[in-house]
Amino acid sequence: MNHSIKKVSIIGLGALGVMYAEHLSHKMEFEDLRIVADQKRIDRYKKEGIYCNGKRCQFNYVAPDEVVETADLLIVAVKYNHLQEAIETVRHHVGDNTIILSVLNGIQSERDIAKVYGEEHNLYCVAQGMTAAKVGNQMTYKHKGMLCFGELNENRNTEKVECLKRFFNKVEMPYEINNKMAIKLWSKLMINVGVNQTVAYFGGTNQTIQKEGLEREMMIAAMKEVQMVAKQEGIILEDKEIDYWLEIMDGLNPVGMPSMAQDVKAKRYSEIELFAGTIVRLGKKHNLSVPVNTEFYRYFNELEAGY
Repeated sequence: MNHSIKKVSIIGLGALGVMYAEHLSHKMEFEDLRIVADQKRIDRYKKEGIYCNGKRCQFNYVAPDEVVETADLLIVAVKYNHLQEAIETVRHHVGDNTIILSVLNGIQSERDIAKVYGEEHNLYCVAQGMTAAKVGNQMTYKHKGMLCFGELNENRNTEKVECLKRFFNKVEMPYEINNKMAIKLWSKLMINVGVNQTVAYFGGTNQTIQKEGLEREMMIAAMKEVQMVAKQEGIILEDKEIDYWLEIMDGLNPVGMPSMAQDVKAKRYSEIELFAGTIVRLGKKHNLSVPVNTEFYRYFNELEAGY
């Protein structure tokens, strides 16, 4: 896989998709960065525009049936409930040497992608430290954060990792390499399961879980269920991981709200399948009781059935 990344394809123009596409659009040739979308979406994007921090983005849109040179790097940035459709949509973009980077939360998206294209294409990644909000076609962000990427469990950089590192250096994309991504992904899942779901459940803001009380206890209980399930899956999440996240949470803007709370407020479908759904399914698999996530799963599915 000793080659360089020249062609990049992105599917999904949510907050992360727009942010990375906008960044790369200033660093790459117009034709080399392709935004894959169905024709209906393309027409809408062209008519209404996509805006990032108030500026209209200039993107090169490609329909799914367009035959193109395969991508050296494919970034998947859709919502989980659109992932299966997205996997089919990008068929023309995946070749023998394509590196696939999923920026979805959770531990499931890479498994789903590997079922279709093979594990050898995946690099694992977590988007961290970004602060962004997207309303309609307007995306605003204050901090770009960074992409933490690497292999699931290696002691050194593989050729794939080196290849992406060279590219990110060239395009000045903030990143960090971690070749023990299994722990990282589970740890990020744990914080999402706790914070995202609890704040959305109580219809609050970050402040809801920053103070002592029922909400914070419920959040920690949800995180401990992840810790318990992870152990059965061979991943040890130590208590200090929970402490680490609590410290970060306590430093967040009290009036800000995590993405799932934003989704509920806007009556959008949330990432419940990736969060509580994963823990409930693995709980069943390992015969473990996960009452907090079971309640979250029930509540949000009922709520969204009414949209």
